[in-house]
Amino acid sequence: MAVGGGGEEGEMEKDFEAKLRVQQGGGSVQRTNSIAFRAPQEQFSINDFELGRIYGVGSYSKVVRAKKKDTGNVYALKIMDKKFITKENKISNVKLERIVLDQLDHPGIIRLCFTFQDTYSLYMALESCEGGELFDQITRKGRLSEDEARFYAAEVIDALESLHGVGIIHRDIKPENLLLTLDGHIKIADFGSVKPTRDARITVLPDAATNDEKPCTFVGTAAYIPPEVLNSSPPTFGNDIWALGCTLYQMLSGSSPFKDASEWLIFQRIIARDLRFPEYFSDEARDLIDKLLDTDPSKRLGAGPDGYDALKKHPFFRGIDWKNIRKAPAPKLAVDTSAGENEDQDSTWNLNIPTSHSAAPEGNNCAPSSSETQSHMSRLTSIDSFDSKCRRRFCHLKMRSSVHGNGRRRSKVSNAAESHTYWKRTSAAPKAFQEMLDGVSKNYKFIQKLMDFFFFIIFFLPQIDLERSFFFFFFSFSIRS
Repeated sequence: MAVGGGGEEGEMEKDFEAKLRVQQGGGSVQRTNSIAFRAPQEQFSINDFELGRIYGVGSYSKVVRAKKKDTGNVYALKIMDKKFITKENKISNVKLERIVLDQLDHPGIIRLCFTFQDTYSLYMALESCEGGELFDQITRKGRLSEDEARFYAAEVIDALESLHGVGIIHRDIKPENLLLTLDGHIKIADFGSVKPTRDARITVLPDAATNDEKPCTFVGTAAYIPPEVLNSSPPTFGNDIWALGCTLYQMLSGSSPFKDASEWLIFQRIIARDLRFPEYFSDEARDLIDKLLDTDPSKRLGAGPDGYDALKKHPFFRGIDWKNIRKAPAPKLAVDTSAGENEDQDSTWNLNIPTSHSAAPEGNNCAPSSSETQSHMSRLTSIDSFDSKCRRRFCHLKMRSSVHGNGRRRSKVSNAAESHTYWKRTSAAPKAFQEMLDGVSKNYKFIQKLMDFFFFIIFFLPQIDLERSFFFFFFSFSIRS
């Protein structure tokens, strides 16, 4: 450990180590420091690095560009909050991610270089992919050409075949987790949601493959979740194949196939398989995506009895040299013209290591300038970042879901009223705009009830009998009044 702790910090370290043993099954589980890792556990401090822009942010971690001061080597440094990990019982997940990454060796999978820790955080130094995310390429170009999409999809398939070959399910394949090297080749990243199968051919925690998921525990990202996950079925390799189909669709069209206004509507479209192809999709692309997005995971191309051989032989991939795919020239990367050429040199962080337990959260925030954060913050679309009520909204009775939905919309109306108060004090606000906000402010309760009525029509009536529906609606209506 690079930074020791005394007093309260020391107690925090002991508590973390104790919970590590409990969450991993006590003394029967092999500890990290007794395993011969390929990626060493170093005695570094965060002060040994110059921190640059933020690559991405998750529910309990952030990934930043970090340059080692003595060597000049650049890494993608994943910083994880120990306090949050312990509180949310995520230690086994972090350990599994570390163990799996350490044993994977494929040019299409992100490489773990080393790890270290201090009193407040765990750190994973990953190879830095300076080409950015595939998502950024799709955004900058609007959509990719079929040749570009074919190349990237082939490289993802090449990496997934290796990953599935050792019995690991990624469970969060999406353009944001497909990183590009400077020469334009794909690497799969973010292994925080991985699930080993029972016959996995790599060393994992003894209970990692056998522990059943909690009912209706969503892992992944809303727009890429397969229908069987929404029905609480166990994870399979078909989960990644479905996400591959969604990703290929997004490459070719510029948006995900089941995109909608809310997670609820996305889930409904996924279950109904409401799949619509743009006219410019080729017949080969339509056929491939159609077979990747089969509602039966065992029938998806690549997940069936013929495995990846059947997927590679699809006409869409005609002309791909699978043996030399990593040596083939990659598509030219679109450059972000809005960012300066030397932004990393001018935007290093001033990271202050906290000296007390109470200062830990603030010190670990490591916030750069607001403009830099807005420029480089990744989309927070992981299901792990969703509100817990949002998960219950889909898993439990739709009556409860509707109530939650109403609550969210009430907050939007309230925000409109607060905005009105601000603009009313601002002389620059146009008179017509002030009058409009006056109307919203005075009548937001009426709008709130109107929204309640619309949600009642949409969600209650199709699910329960008419008499009970009206009873529940007017009961809730009268309470709010």
